[in-house]
Amino acid sequence: MITGASAGVGRAAAIRFARDGAQVALIARGRAGLEAARADVERAGGRALTVQADVADAAALEQAAARVEAELGPIDVWINSAMVTVFAPFAELTVEEFRRVTDVTYLGQVHGAMAALRRMRARDRGTIVQVGSALAYRGIPLQSAYCGAKHAVQGFTESLRTELLHDGSRVWITMVQLPALNTPQFDWCKSKMPRRAQPVPPIYQPEVAADAIHFAAHHRRRELYVGASTAIVISGNKLAPGLGDWYLARTGVDSQMYDGPQPRGRRDNLWQPADDQRDFGAHGAFDARAHRRSLELWAVKHKRALAAIGLAALTAGSVAALRRR
Repeated sequence: MITGASAGVGRAAAIRFARDGAQVALIARGRAGLEAARADVERAGGRALTVQADVADAAALEQAAARVEAELGPIDVWINSAMVTVFAPFAELTVEEFRRVTDVTYLGQVHGAMAALRRMRARDRGTIVQVGSALAYRGIPLQSAYCGAKHAVQGFTESLRTELLHDGSRVWITMVQLPALNTPQFDWCKSKMPRRAQPVPPIYQPEVAADAIHFAAHHRRRELYVGASTAIVISGNKLAPGLGDWYLARTGVDSQMYDGPQPRGRRDNLWQPADDQRDFGAHGAFDARAHRRSLELWAVKHKRALAAIGLAALTAGSVAALRRR
């Protein structure tokens, strides 16, 4: 079960699971994007079921989950990926815009976890993957509503995890913290800025995020940082948050825009889906600048092997030193 599955990270994750022959439930608002995602899943070897639903509507998401289980069987993995944002200074946001970002990006994950747990607790199995961001730890300018929502998801997930552990539940919840990604969100997010929005480099392809989500769904890791930039941002913010404030105040606004005015007649997806008539796919406009692999993620996935190699090297070095003595 993947929310936000019609484009971006959700779309790439759906294709990644389909390569295992999985049955994938695709949840989103846009009909054209959902139908194209269904075709991608089936081409990759999976079976797809599409359901139009807004994750801000808890009742609609609950109905979607009931339909998925009726048609595909028990949900083993639930991935909360849906998001919206408004690209603007806080002073220019309306109360309604801020609430909408919160309803989708934060409460959408709460609603998803509730619907998943209603089913998984009874079976005492299942995994919930919360799609997060480096911005769950480090706020940046022009993204106050989005950063607040991702911070909230982080706190909520930690709280829920402790409750599951207290209950001895075998249901697992994990959070995948993502870097800047080449997704369509920059084509369709609501923006009040004079120039086009862009992710803060380094930029990664959505398939890197999909690989991390797939790994998190099959390994009981508390949290995954994707991309060296994510690890650096989160660790740096813990060590020197004031330095981060200063640096982002100087560079954070310009680094999120690039030359060129906003296109005329540009649609945004804050209130209505932008992909109801047109499919945007998984990728955005930054293919030429996006990394297809993450060395940091590779190291996380192979940390046991790397630890074993390190231990073997240390042992060999110790033996060699003893022989020299």
